[in-house]
Amino acid sequence: MAEATRVPTSIHRYIIPITFITLCPPTIFVFWYVATALNGSFQAFWSLVYNQGLFTTVAKIWFPVFFGSATAWKILAIYAAFQLLLMKIVPGKPFAGPITPKGNIPIYKANGFPCFLITFVTFFALSFKFHLFSPTILYDNLGPLLGAANIFSLLFCLFLYFKGKMAPSSSDSGASGYHLFDYYWGTELYPRIYGWDVKMFTNCRFGMMGWPLLLLSYAAKQEELYGLSDAMLVSVALQLIYIGKFFIWETGYLRSLDIMHDRAGFMICWGCLVWLPCIYTSPSLYLVHHPINLGMPLALTIFIAGCASILINYLADRQRQQVRAKNGACLVWRSKPSLIHATYETQSGEKKQTILLASGWWGLSRHFHYIPELMAAFFWSLPALFSNFYPYFYVIFLSILLFDRAFRHDRRCADKYGKYWDEYCQRVPYKIIPYLF
Repeated sequence: MAEATRVPTSIHRYIIPITFITLCPPTIFVFWYVATALNGSFQAFWSLVYNQGLFTTVAKIWFPVFFGSATAWKILAIYAAFQLLLMKIVPGKPFAGPITPKGNIPIYKANGFPCFLITFVTFFALSFKFHLFSPTILYDNLGPLLGAANIFSLLFCLFLYFKGKMAPSSSDSGASGYHLFDYYWGTELYPRIYGWDVKMFTNCRFGMMGWPLLLLSYAAKQEELYGLSDAMLVSVALQLIYIGKFFIWETGYLRSLDIMHDRAGFMICWGCLVWLPCIYTSPSLYLVHHPINLGMPLALTIFIAGCASILINYLADRQRQQVRAKNGACLVWRSKPSLIHATYETQSGEKKQTILLASGWWGLSRHFHYIPELMAAFFWSLPALFSNFYPYFYVIFLSILLFDRAFRHDRRCADKYGKYWDEYCQRVPYKIIPYLF
């Protein structure tokens, strides 16, 4: 049976879905309000809670933007339609995703980076050059945009729940029988609608593609209010480099744990459509009303350190891709790579083989690439300095996410590769931090 049918405990059936579905939506509106109305101070928010009560405070924040606005819905519709159009018309080579537990192989079009450039240049030109709309439009409408995106996402996840049960796109689908869990986790691994891959759209072309546009709007708002600070420049520049790297590496992401194992449900789709635009951009959202002057030496130091972190993260992912693409017939750090040729079996009983790289970056720890990713996030948050906790929530959230992912990945690999994974763990004993953990 499909993976969603293996739900081991009541924690996964009820507690985790209820917790995330009920707490995450109001949380994003609190984050928006704290940054835009309370000067980034959670202390000010808790003062409101103390005086008014939690539910009254959240209701006063959320209800005015609960359903979005006509402008917000129009922005989201135009943006989504534009991204769907680019997915179809921008040229790109077809590439195959990893084989699924049911033996299916998803096919994508590798056109992420040109779509990223087209999207960024189009927003920049229409707002700054031709003045069809203000570049601050996303910041000015952020609350209603989150409200509209939240409503759409909750309904869209419901649609995906029923689609997976009644009209699945492939045999990698199925329900566990626990309705709340199936809504949260999803009922399809690779749903497609009229040829569009849902997870590629929600994760890459809506969530990740919207990130740089929000950054541009935040920077424009700070420029309008206070003048553009070097802190905002450093933070935005590092994130744009990271996002550009993501789209250069998009084919690698579509082979990652998020895509290979996480179904298209609330967790991943709502997360990319709503949580990502609010929380991932929060360091720069905080900086809008904090025009901090770092000075050239500190700004340059943070920028170089951030660039180095992004580069190392990219090189680590690229190293593993190249070794597998060349079947190990290459050098890793000028030496013959240490390889384990692992054999595994699909659910249909078909024998497959892959390569586990145990040298280079991947000889330092089994998930070393998480370290530079966390460091990059830290460095684009660091320009906010340390007056408030707000800019560093994303770093903490990402740390929890990646450490949890490392444990999940290890469990899956142990089940998939068996003795070969045991051998790999002997050669590379550290999970994330070399010589420590």
